[in-house]
Amino acid sequence: PSPRSCQPDGTNEEALRCEIEELRQKDLALDQEIAQLLSDGYSLEELEKHISLLHEYNDIKDAGQMLLGKLAVIRGVTTKQLYPEYDLELSD
Repeated sequence: PSPRSCQPDGTNEEALRCEIEELRQKDLALDQEIAQLLSDGYSLEELEKHISLLHEYNDIKDAGQMLLGKLAVIRGVTTKQLYPEYDLELSD
């Protein structure tokens, strides 16, 4: 997304208009991205499944990070220090 193209003049009404315009622009950009993916041969079902799997992955990763954090507190070390013990990369 591009930087804010609309600068509200300080009124709530103008701020809402700017927010609505920004949301319209985002909606248009997403529609264009979806159209591009469809033209590249992806199906809506495939894209929805991929998004669902990404959400599931992120939930699992968040749970793992939380557990590593709790374990690090119990052991009195940093989370980063636990990564080699569990064969994790810092980019994981």
